[in-house]
Amino acid sequence: MNNSSSEEKQPSYVKLAMRNMVQKRLTSLKHFALTTIGLLTVLVGLAYLTR
Repeated sequence: MNNSSSEEKQPSYVKLAMRNMVQKRLTSLKHFALTTIGLLTVLVGLAYLTR
């Protein structure tokens, strides 16, 4: 009983993150794009170095 009421008072981190992502859509898209480009760069670099 007490546990469910505390969850209602404090939303989960996932809900906060989703709400934040919707409110700051452009920033989230920029960070997602930078992360994707960075990961692809690392993978292509490793593939080139280990060929």
